[in-house]
Order: sequence, then structure tokens, then C-alpha cells
Amino acid sequence: MMLKTAQNLAKLRRTPPPVGQTPHSVVHQENKWRLLRFEPKVQRYRTPILMIPSMINRWYVLDLMPGRSLTEWLTQQGHEVYIVDWGKPTDEDRHLRFDDVVGRYLRRALRRSAKASQVEKVHVLGYCMGGTLAAIHAAVYPERFASLTALAAPVAFDDDGLLGVWTRSNALDIDAFLRAFGNAPWPILQASFQLLKPTLNLSKWVFLVDRAVLDRAWDDPFLNGFFAKERWANDNVSLPGELFRTWVQDIYQGDALRAGALRLDGRAVDLAQICAPLHAITFEDDYIVPKSTAQPLLELTSSKDTTATHLRGGHVGAVVSQSASKRLWPILQQWWADRDGARALTLSAS
Repeated sequence: MMLKTAQNLAKLRRTPPPVGQTPHSVVHQENKWRLLRFEPKVQRYRTPILMIPSMINRWYVLDLMPGRSLTEWLTQQGHEVYIVDWGKPTDEDRHLRFDDVVGRYLRRALRRSAKASQVEKVHVLGYCMGGTLAAIHAAVYPERFASLTALAAPVAFDDDGLLGVWTRSNALDIDAFLRAFGNAPWPILQASFQLLKPTLNLSKWVFLVDRAVLDRAWDDPFLNGFFAKERWANDNVSLPGELFRTWVQDIYQGDALRAGALRLDGRAVDLAQICAPLHAITFEDDYIVPKSTAQPLLELTSSKDTTATHLRGGHVGAVVSQSASKRLWPILQQWWADRDGARALTLSAS
């Protein structure tokens, strides 16, 4: 028993598994961001899916590794997928504005995706902060949205959650913060999320060692999944300073999105202007974006086709775990297929 345990513990010393392995091409590149294209071997659906991740995290959470990749799975079902890779802002990006990113960059991502696929509109999935940015863009530029899926995406910021309380505190002087740092440094951003659950990292490693000792389903696929997720969780990026100013002062402190006081490219951001089919997805154990902060989106839009999905799981685990292929992913795929008119490809082929 002791020998077996020692052998299992020795497996912890390993090279992190590769991530973001689904074959893709770069459709567009500008400054730090790129638009990635993932083509299926056999395309069954006409309208492509554009996925917009959070700017704080790396894009490959949506293509973590074989068997735990939403992107890989969707292409296997016959969907064409695009992903925005925000890249890693550097010092010269501190003046990059909210309008530059949410207005110009996202508008270009939508246009390039549609042009490359020879369609007028695309399905859009925004994850976490990416979902908030997608909703803001859709409220001002709705013309290229075939649908909008908000995956654990907050729109209400007056809740009693710790992130909201900390951000609204008078102790946070955003002007002084940005004078000191220029951009919002990723170590500070990561530390704030870790403080939401201070014992989370310890509990993960206790769980891992516990599996080593008891030898419950201890195998390379389990280890690879664990370390791939940890690699992503510790590969965070800084936020451009001026964009961070708007994110904190207007969206968090002013709750401007729900109040209708936010502006993009000089135009009012009115969520009621969103009329495309809308899918809001929340998770039971999501302590970063609770259901109460995400589902108000359904009430604020003018869409006649709205769906609320609430599943077990956490903010990340429900998206990349092995169970996601049986729970979340089929729900997403079926929802798009039902609203796509894309079965025309399958029917015409038959």
C-alpha cells in the first residue's frame, strides 16, 4: 500500500499537458488579439458559433484538452467555431479604451467570422466577462447576432457578493490604482478571485493527494485533466487600464448596464435592443457569477425567444469537466441547432 501510494505521489511530478490542441487557423490578428477558426471535418450546420471568453483568462478554457474541449466536441458535431483570443496586453495597452475593445474589436470579430463563413449572422457565446461584453455589443450593434448565449455572464452588479462589495468600496481608488500600475495587473486580479474562497487551492491539493492515497480512479486521464485545468487557472492576463476603469467605475460601481447609463461608441447601451434568441446559463455552485447576477439579462431584453438553463456545477468545472459532455454541451448544441435553420445542410446533402 505504501509503495503504491509513493508511486502515485511520484506521478505529481510531471510536465503539464498541452492545451488548445484542436486544429485551427488565424482569420484575423490585430494588436494583441486574434480570431481563431475551427472547421469541422463535415459541416452539418450553416451558422457558425463565435465564442468570446473573459479578458482576464486565456481562451483555451474553451479548448482545454481532448475530451474536455467544448470546441473539439462542437466541431465533431458539425459546427464551425470561432474564438476570440484576447492575447496578453502589455504596457502600451494601458490607454486601450472600452470602446476600442467592445466596440471596434468585437465588431470586427463578428464581421470577419460572418465573411469567412459566407453568412450574414453568427451565433455568439460569451463566457463570464465575455458574455457581459457580448451583451453590451449586441445592445448597440445587434445586426450580426443570430443568437446570444450568455454563459455564466453577470449583468447585475448591485448584489452582496464579495466581488461587488470589494469593488464598490471607497477603499478602491481606481485613479490611484491605474496611476500606479497602468494596466490592472493579473496577480492582483487573480488574488481577488482566490480570496473569494481562500481554502480552494488547499482543498484541491488535499483532494488530489487523497486520491493518491486511496487509489480511487487514479490514472493519467484524471491527472492530465487536473493539471490542464490548473495550468489554465494560473495563466491569467492583465486588463488594459482604461478598459478596467470603465469596467469598475461604470459597470460595477455604477451598475450602469442595468440602469441604462452605460455608453458604447457614444451610443446608449439599452439591453432592450437585444431581440435575437437568448440563452442564459447559470450554475448552482458558481460563487463568481451567482444566478442572481446573470439571469436578469432575460428580463432586460426584448427577445421573444428566451431560455434559462440552470445546472449543477461550478463556474469552470461545469464547462470543462468530463461530465460537461453529457450535461452542458448537448444542451448548447441542441439549442443552436433548433434555432439555426442549419439542418438545411444535412437535408440538402441527403
